[in-house]
Amino acid sequence: MEEKNQKNSDVIFGRNPVFEAVKSGRPIESLLVAKGSAKSGTVAVILAKAKEKGIVIKDVSPKKLDFMCGTNNHQGIAAVASVKEYSTVDDILNLAKEKGEDPFIIILDEIEDPHNLGAIIRTAECAGVHGVIISQRRSAGLTFSVAKASAGAVEYEKVARVVNIANTVEQLKKQGVWVYAADMNGTICTQTDLTGAVAIVIGNEGKGVSLLVRKKCDGVVSLPMMGKINSLNASVATGVIVYEVLRQRSNKN
Repeated sequence: MEEKNQKNSDVIFGRNPVFEAVKSGRPIESLLVAKGSAKSGTVAVILAKAKEKGIVIKDVSPKKLDFMCGTNNHQGIAAVASVKEYSTVDDILNLAKEKGEDPFIIILDEIEDPHNLGAIIRTAECAGVHGVIISQRRSAGLTFSVAKASAGAVEYEKVARVVNIANTVEQLKKQGVWVYAADMNGTICTQTDLTGAVAIVIGNEGKGVSLLVRKKCDGVVSLPMMGKINSLNASVATGVIVYEVLRQRSNKN
């Protein structure tokens, strides 16, 4: 059995290849298990090991697994591998400290589209953002598709994955970082002082920033919308705000 699907190069399937990938400590985005398949023997061992390592486990239909693997010869289990290991929030803060700069962070509250995540990572790297924080669940991860969309930026930009975005916001605030949600009905970003230690929260493509996360933030920043459409694509909005932060920092210096 081939370990990887030629169509999805980040998908590993088959009990033995998946077991070895999980056991070796290779970064895994998620474990996919076909609904109705037997969860005994090797599969039970894999699931136990995955839970121990905090890997997200998803029950999917056999047809979806067939499609993702490009074959029905997957033995009911597959793993979506990460293209690189995740950093930690402390790694991001330490990078800013090493550079002698105020932390500049992007927080993504359940961004699901891999192309959006890749584009945001690319923008972050180009603008000197110290790191991107994503949620562990209901979020795109560092898959091959994301790496491709980032045009290689994923190799240079620190990306941390956390269990709880709201708690992370609180932790950053304790570290002296001002956290702003990018959402409607906020202060126009050009009228907000973004020159110090700052983190910008970008919300889900459909739902925006969750109510709990928004409440935890120090404020809300918005973009001036002059047309009939009241929102921008998540990666485009991120780019505009990130470069406003960069503009303000450049003027301050």
